[in-house]
Amino acid sequence: LKSPKPPRFRRDTAGQERFKTITTAYYRGAVGIVLVYDITDEKSFENIQNWMKSIKENASAGVERLLLGNKCDMEGRRKVQRDAAEKVG
Repeated sequence: LKSPKPPRFRRDTAGQERFKTITTAYYRGAVGIVLVYDITDEKSFENIQNWMKSIKENASAGVERLLLGNKCDMEGRRKVQRDAAEKVG
């Protein structure tokens, strides 16, 4: 017997404070969370620590997290170095 594939849902939420209630509700039951920051914007990267804290407080234990830096086509304007992102835990 083949078991059915589990349903997959993707939610894309905005990072602004006014959407935080919605975002934290999506954490419950999630098996994976993708966090995206802008490599040309230090503030964007600094906010990742806030999101990591929120995930720890609201998501299921052991949820997988993936950190992605976007705007990699703008390498000349990079403000966040790769090694800084690799240290995020």
